[in-house]
This record gives sequence, C-alpha cells and structure tokens, in this order.
Amino acid sequence: MSNRFSISKDERRWVLTAAIVVMLITMVPYVIGYAVEGEDWRFIGFVFGAEDGNSYIAKMLSGAAGSWLFRTPYTAYPQNGVLAFFPFIILGKLTAPPGQHEQLVALFHIFRICAGILAILATYDFLALFISRVSLRRWGVMLITLGGGLGWLLILAGENNWLGTLPLEFYSPESFGFLEIYGLPHLVMVRALFLWGLRLYLLGYKTADANLSKQADERKPNRNWWVYAPGLLWLIMGLFQPLSVVTIWAVIGAHLIGVGLWEVRREGGIAGALRKVWSTLLKRAALNVLVSAPIVVYSVISFSLDPFLSLWTSQNRILSPHPAHYLIAYGLFIPLAILGVRQAFEQGGSRGILLVSWFVLLPLLAYAPYNLQRRLPDEIFVPLIALFFVGIESLARPRLRWLSLLAIPSTLVLFVGGLNASLSPTTPLFRPVDEVAAFEFLAANAQTGDIVLSAFETGNSLPAWAPVRVVIGHGPESVNFEEIKDQVADFYSVGMDDNNRRVFLRQNNISYILWGPLERELGMWDLESAEYLEPVFWQEDYRVFQVKYED
Repeated sequence: MSNRFSISKDERRWVLTAAIVVMLITMVPYVIGYAVEGEDWRFIGFVFGAEDGNSYIAKMLSGAAGSWLFRTPYTAYPQNGVLAFFPFIILGKLTAPPGQHEQLVALFHIFRICAGILAILATYDFLALFISRVSLRRWGVMLITLGGGLGWLLILAGENNWLGTLPLEFYSPESFGFLEIYGLPHLVMVRALFLWGLRLYLLGYKTADANLSKQADERKPNRNWWVYAPGLLWLIMGLFQPLSVVTIWAVIGAHLIGVGLWEVRREGGIAGALRKVWSTLLKRAALNVLVSAPIVVYSVISFSLDPFLSLWTSQNRILSPHPAHYLIAYGLFIPLAILGVRQAFEQGGSRGILLVSWFVLLPLLAYAPYNLQRRLPDEIFVPLIALFFVGIESLARPRLRWLSLLAIPSTLVLFVGGLNASLSPTTPLFRPVDEVAAFEFLAANAQTGDIVLSAFETGNSLPAWAPVRVVIGHGPESVNFEEIKDQVADFYSVGMDDNNRRVFLRQNNISYILWGPLERELGMWDLESAEYLEPVFWQEDYRVFQVKYED
C-alpha cells in the first residue's frame, strides 16, 4: 500500500486519546443517574432503551446464576437453550452478591467503554485505506462515531413520527454510530471486528495483486496467516451478533461482483478477468466465508428447529422505515460521496469498488424479505462517510468538511435527552426503592428459574435484579405476547373466576406473584383474599405472594 495511506505514531496517539475522551463523555449521564437516585429511587443503569437494557443485565445475571446457554427469563415457555448473547453470559460470571446488580451494570459499561475505544480505532484504521489527508481522517472517524443525519430538522418541524417512525438516528444503531457507543456494547464490538476484518481482507487482496505474497512465502513459514485472519475476526463477531456475519458476506459478494465487472472491462474478456479474480480474491473470500460460517449455520439450524426460538423469531420484527427516511438520514453526504467514487477507483480499484458496492447494497439489505431487515445494512454509514471525505479530498477543498457539522445536532439531542432523563428520577429508567426491595427479596429467597407473575413493566425489570423468570416482560422475548398480555390482565381483574386463576397458575408453573401499583392498574382483585396465595413479603405498596399448590 502507498505510504500516503499509512498511519503514523502521532495519529495512533491522537485517535486513542480521542477514543478515550469520547467514551468517558458518554459516561456522564450514567454517573449523574447514580448520583441523583436518592432514597426513593434506584437507577437501572441506562439512559435510553430501558426494556432492552434490563434484558442485557438479565442475560448477564443468568450467567452469574450458572447458565452457559441463553434462555430468556421473559417467558414461562419451556426452552432448550441456545448459544446466543454469549459475551453477556460470560461477563455475568464475574459477579456475585451482595450488590450484584451494581456489579453487572458496572461490567456492562466497562465492556461498552472498551468496545467503543476499539471501534473508534478500527474505524480510523479502515478510513486510512482511502483518505490520505490526516485532518480528513480525523473528521471522518469522529463523524462516523458521533454523527447523525438531518432527522433533527424533522424534530424541529414537529414531525417526530414522520411516515410512521422517528428519524433513523434516534432509534437505529445499525444506521449510524452514536447509539452503539452510547449504550450497546455488543454492537459497537461488532463494528470493531467488522472493520478490522474488512481492512485485512482488502490488504490481503492488495498484497496478492502486487505479487508480494510469493516473496513472503519464501521467507516466512507462517506466510498465509493473514488469509484466514478476516474470517477469524468475523467468526468472533458472530458471538456478538450472528446477523452481522451475513452482512459482511453480502459486502464481500458485492465486492466480488464489482471487481469482476471491473476486470472484464480492463481485460476485454470474461475468461481472463475470471482467472485474475479467482487467483487474487475469490479463493480468499471463500476461505473467509467458510471460517466465519459456523455460528451463522448453528444459529440458522437452532432458530429453525427449536419450537421456542421459532416463536421468538416470528414475533421479533425489526423492519426498515419508509425509504424517504434513508434519504433524510444520508442526503447530506450523498452528493460529495458521488464525487468520491471516481477518486476512490483511481486510488485503488479494488478498495474503491468495495466502498461503492457496499453502499449500493443499502436498498437490497434494508428491504430484504426478512423480519430483521433494518439490521442487515449494518455499518452502512462507514462507506458513505469514507466516500464523502474521498470526494472532499478529490476537490482539494478540505473546508467542505464543515458541512458535516450539520450531522451533529441529532447526536446532541440524544446526549442531552440522556442527561435530562438521568436528572429526573422516574420510571422506567429508575425503579421505586420498595419495588427493588421486593426484587431483592426474590433474589434471596426464590430458586433460580422460578416463575413470577407480574405486570409487563415490573416483569421487564425483575430479571435484571433476581435470577427468576417472568410470564411477560419483553416484547420479542415473551412468546405469544399478545395472548399472554391479556391473560395476565385478566388474572388481576375482579372478573376472573378463581378456578381459572388456579388453572392459569398451574399451566404456567408460577411460584410467586408480585402485587404492586402497576399490577393494581391491571385490576382490583384482592390477592390477600385467596387462600392458595401466601404473603411472604410486604413493604409499603408492594407484596409478594407464594403460590401454594395442592398435591
């Protein structure tokens, strides 16, 4: 690779320092949350996405309780267990009572900070393949890390729910970068492995294309280690998010097609072009796909054959918004990115083709006939921003980088929103102290895996504090959600027949029932009137009852 695309020691120091500073700044709202929790409230450790945040801590707690396979605590449905969310389960094993919830949250954020630093370093390394000017590399990595789209204009116009959804940068971590580093460590770790693997993949092609690999073969017995390195990184990535491996396969496939067409044009014939692509790229791409495949194959088989996982998949729908939202999100960058296409080809055909073919995949991935279609264009912001700065560099007008400041207001909205949320103790980011006392009672007295009946919001928080299961508590993970939701509401209502209550308890193998303000909102049935429910905990408005079954 040309020296003008190398990375100096000064750059390494700068990007490491910048990464540390950025990640420490993202901790500010969380630190404030703990500072203001007071005598009446307990902070859950998250400033957005409370439902998913609690589920991550619950996964960690299941690991602490002895699990090695993932079994969601948010359903009474029987489960076999599956290799998923493994990093969270492993982290949980580093904790123990007392103060286990605080330990889990602390480890979660240590994971987030470390993963964020790695992702920022990886992003800089990737951009260095395409952008020679150091100042533009620095802007690029910060924009990918902290930038958003023009969705803030919709917010200013009062169109918070334009065409049925929020602007992408406010809820889609796959589409931009800030939400990942703000609160989703497994996804930000995916970015680091994704980009470092892709960098090695491109460097491997460059080495082969320059006929340097043969010289290396004569000098080093382990000469071909780099051939498998991308696949190994993506294999590890699959432990964090298997679907991202599918995305990288799509990127590689698009790259192969693009390089093939490029070589046909250069060679003037299909046969010669195919021989060159096979010798320099296709074999290595195939090897890396095979190396990275095991987790994906395992996941496909498991989610197809396991009854619980099939039900979970059927109701776990993460769909892409109207295409106009992508135009609002990326429209600021597309004109200069188009100018960057030609320059990217001139710098290095293969590398430029990857950026272009990757971004061209956006509509194909975003609207693929799949339940999780919005997650497929993972890290798509990276090639767009790379082309954007290549375009600026090609014009020799670095001042155009100031246009990217229009991408910052959305991030400021998210960050300030997190600050405001952490300063205002209220649900769902804070839980009442008396409710947490009930959770801690169950953590100390219930058996691991016991099933507890509660309202949905209570059930979402409880497994993050106690290694129990709930009947309902998480939209996608609580299977048969709509049906069970109605059954839970009926149970707490005065209109349900007592015999039907007993049947419901036995069918779901419920051991404990939690009765607090949220449960009373579902219905005014007095649980203390039931002789088959024994009160075992009471504090202010919260009660816990143990179910007594007849032999």
